[in-house]
Amino acid sequence: MAQQQGKRSFDQTLAVGVGDAYALSQNQFQQVSLGDRLLVLEKRTGRCAEGVLAGLQPNGWTLNGMQRYDVLMQDMVMVPYQNVLLKRWGVTVI
Repeated sequence: MAQQQGKRSFDQTLAVGVGDAYALSQNQFQQVSLGDRLLVLEKRTGRCAEGVLAGLQPNGWTLNGMQRYDVLMQDMVMVPYQNVLLKRWGVTVI
């Protein structure tokens, strides 16, 4: 499976501690707080890392007007894969 152009791989995302340009609805944005538990999933290989939300930095807009954010993460460690239902944006609040 080819990596989307311009997107970091799972390993690169963990190495730099930033998930780039995730679209969050206003409702999702209002539900998250610094220090919340964060999961990074790679469904294809069944890998999962867990850590802490360290920040959200605005990074553009979707075509339908949703704000995109770079998701800053810290203290990421590999954990057993968790089958979490993701919204169409690849994000869910747990």
